[in-house]
Amino acid sequence: MGSRNVLDEILDKVDEIPLEDQDMLVELIRNRYKEKRREEILANARQTLEEYNKDLTSKGTVSDLLRELEA
Repeated sequence: MGSRNVLDEILDKVDEIPLEDQDMLVELIRNRYKEKRREEILANARQTLEEYNKDLTSKGTVSDLLRELEA
């Protein structure tokens, strides 16, 4: 089943529940989304720190970066 069909099915089910429950569902989804974004940001930060500690990154100003990109 395609993701569009699944979403349509979910939306149909949501329409069947009371508005209070829909409101609670929106909050639950929003909170889960925020938590997943936090986890993603943390994973990116850890990877960046690991690369920095392994000296796989470079340091400099924006001008340095632009000069390097033009080279």
